[in-house]
Amino acid sequence: MTKALADPMAARDHARKMAGTIVDAMPVLPPICDDLPANVTAEDLLWEETIAAGGYATRKLARGSRLRLNDLEGDACASLLIFNAEMTSERLNVADTVKVQWNAYLGAGKLLLSDMGRVLMSMVEDGAGTHDAFCGTSNAATNKAKYGEGHNSGAFPNGRDRLLLGSAKYGLQRRDVHPCINLFKGTRIETDGTITPLVGPFEGGRELLLRAEMDVIVVIANCPHILDPRETWTVTPLRVSAWRGAVTSEDDYIRNATPEGLRAFQNVEDYFRR
Repeated sequence: MTKALADPMAARDHARKMAGTIVDAMPVLPPICDDLPANVTAEDLLWEETIAAGGYATRKLARGSRLRLNDLEGDACASLLIFNAEMTSERLNVADTVKVQWNAYLGAGKLLLSDMGRVLMSMVEDGAGTHDAFCGTSNAATNKAKYGEGHNSGAFPNGRDRLLLGSAKYGLQRRDVHPCINLFKGTRIETDGTITPLVGPFEGGRELLLRAEMDVIVVIANCPHILDPRETWTVTPLRVSAWRGAVTSEDDYIRNATPEGLRAFQNVEDYFRR
């Protein structure tokens, strides 16, 4: 800290001079977006933010909201947690998401299921095709072993601690940081059981559209995939947009695609009948 900023009044004046400063990675307040779908109005926009490399973000979204993620430069890794906003003890269960759908490879039409048999979010559109439901995210120990250190305040932050910071904004604790899924970075399981990372870098601008099937809290960390083979800590910014949308209808194609998925949606509908 400089001598000038050690003076509280000087520090205040310096901070006030920063008012109005715009940087690439920050929430846009009020949210403004120039590429909304044709059927979405500016008044429906709920969230517009760019998450920096190594950054995190969190938001509560109402049932029916759409969440669009954009891998701006082709090297983002969105580690995602989801909680029931009304009852945070209900949260994304990666194991059930995989086994109930008989498929570990996520993509358009797949469901992100809770540990209570309900759909938290569904994957409406997928322009990436590389996602990971196996590996979880990095932590301080794995980053220290690979990059020399991995603390939140250091140059190589880890995914788990970033998810902890985001979760804490809603009163959640370390024990609440459950296994996540990784979006935009994939894995492939070989016939001998080996996990092959599919981490790119890819072409920039790939997008994924999720739909909230319940009132949810989403927490996103943007840190390198834990199996990224590169020696350097490498990740690029992630853009997040969200807007209001209609609750899933009874004739929705994703809702009715499989018997297992239909039951998970019916469990949601029963929950909201209370």
